Amino acid sequence: MTTQISMEHDTIAVIDFGGQYAHLIATKIRRMGVRAEIRQPEDTLDAFRGYRGIILSGSPSLSSHGEDQDYNRDIYDLDIPILGLCFGHQEIAKHYGGEVVHGGREWGPADLQLQGEHTLFQSLRPSEQVWMSHYDSVVSLGPEFRELGFTVTAGGEHRYAAIGSDTLRRYGFQFHPEVDDTVHGTEMLYNFVFGICGCEASWSMDRYLEEEVERIREQVGDESVFLLASGGVDSTVSAVIIGRALGPERLHLLHIDNGLMRKGESARVLERFKEMGLGEHLHFVDASDTFLEALAGAVDPEKKRRIIGDTFVRVFQDKARELRIQDHLLGQGTIYPDTIETGGTPRADLIKTHHNRVPIIQRMVEEGKVVEPLAELYKVEVRELGERLGISRDLLWRHPFPGPGLGVRLLCNTGQADRTGFDTAEPLLASVVLRFGLDALLLPIRSVGVKADLRAYEHPVLLSGDASWDTLMEAASAITKKVPGVNRCIWNLAPGRPTSAHPLAASVTRERLDLLREADAMVMAALRRHGMYGEIWQCPTVLVPLQVGPEKGELVVVRPVFSERAMTARPHPLSTPILDELRREILALDGVSALALDITSKPPGTIEWE
Repeated sequence: MTTQISMEHDTIAVIDFGGQYAHLIATKIRRMGVRAEIRQPEDTLDAFRGYRGIILSGSPSLSSHGEDQDYNRDIYDLDIPILGLCFGHQEIAKHYGGEVVHGGREWGPADLQLQGEHTLFQSLRPSEQVWMSHYDSVVSLGPEFRELGFTVTAGGEHRYAAIGSDTLRRYGFQFHPEVDDTVHGTEMLYNFVFGICGCEASWSMDRYLEEEVERIREQVGDESVFLLASGGVDSTVSAVIIGRALGPERLHLLHIDNGLMRKGESARVLERFKEMGLGEHLHFVDASDTFLEALAGAVDPEKKRRIIGDTFVRVFQDKARELRIQDHLLGQGTIYPDTIETGGTPRADLIKTHHNRVPIIQRMVEEGKVVEPLAELYKVEVRELGERLGISRDLLWRHPFPGPGLGVRLLCNTGQADRTGFDTAEPLLASVVLRFGLDALLLPIRSVGVKADLRAYEHPVLLSGDASWDTLMEAASAITKKVPGVNRCIWNLAPGRPTSAHPLAASVTRERLDLLREADAMVMAALRRHGMYGEIWQCPTVLVPLQVGPEKGELVVVRPVFSERAMTARPHPLSTPILDELRREILALDGVSALALDITSKPPGTIEWE
């Protein structure tokens, strides 16, 4: 939201420096009942007058190197509280006489040790779990600041993780209180908003819904909306909101079977929309051949995503012409993580291009031809809206499924091994895992990740050996922190301790997709059968063209995670009976020779592998 503030509500400005969590900060504040708005770093000083406080977000830029220094520093002259997070924390320290250096990198959980009582940490314990993701560090403070807390990890102490000046009303956290993995981060933001800024709660999601309905009516005018309806939570909630705004007669739904759906998914999607009363203008296209032809030979993940997005638009436009639907706008269930991971804000780094943010869609967005009711929201807010709209809980709480479908879970390769950096990484990896009693194999492929708000396209590590879940978590954290060029750890579920792996030449084919569909169906059925489906937020099953060990076949990776907003995630353990079933069923599939469990948090590994 970038509109001028409304004096009707106490409002906090969140300055978006391009960090992965800028809008998450605003979302957390709105859920407290206080209006929050996103501002840009170069906005004029007048744009900030009337706010009760300002929060500076993180950034992919390095404060230590003087990057992204062209923002409006006059904000520091305003007589309102300012809280800096990560990059913002470093900038506040520098502005008031402190020093920032490149070093002391951390990502993942850390223990914050508080130095006495302070309003920001009211009602919290002396030690709190927080979430780190940074390369730069504050190493000294200006004369008016004091250290409010430092962090402790296996690597030692990290000073000045929380700083403040009550005289200046300027504060900084090196960690991210806005992510759910900072256990009491919401309370810290609450203390800033209410205890430091003195805000009063007068904002609600109901108010957001009312304003979004009015915005849709204003944007669409007398035209109609043609919504790409995957059947997932986001597109379904979008369909209901647009239907409420325009009436069902001006809403057309198009479900496209792109050949990348789960087993039997398209038939279930069509049935669900009819049950919800949205079948009046429900259209279906089996475009699987079209998508597979477009993807033939594509290997690069970004290229695949762009092909899928472009093909969606082409099929959509062809169907609209066939139905003679004119003067329509494109409707999408885009949520904010799609935009931020695509580098869709001025300073955000590209993590991965989402199918609903390919260049042709971006141009349509800029031309006002795309209606996206959920573009400012995260999954948890989408579900909250869905409950207000009367959508069944069973549909709202199904696992998220990416728009490109299995296209981003079916990895491809030219067959050439990528061993970049192995000479440095392998000896260090061996020394790190020695104390855990595990074998570690650096894999000659790459998967996408995110470190300190930057894209990290790096190598996974396969761990083999019996270990407790806590030991595996500790090993994965140590490896991704200490071994350069690694952003993901997976635990071998197949027999033995393999010592070699090499990529297989593989592209997008119907045969490989069918194999992945079967493996995915086995995982989903096992989770439901053992009552774990509802405990897990999302569980991608990934087919990796990698021969691990001597037996010929591909690697299947199961990725169960817990998250709320998809901006961070924690790996979720699976029970021994489920693991035993998956070993028995998936390893029996023709074409599969290896099976592993992804045990990586986000950051440093994204939820999806591509």
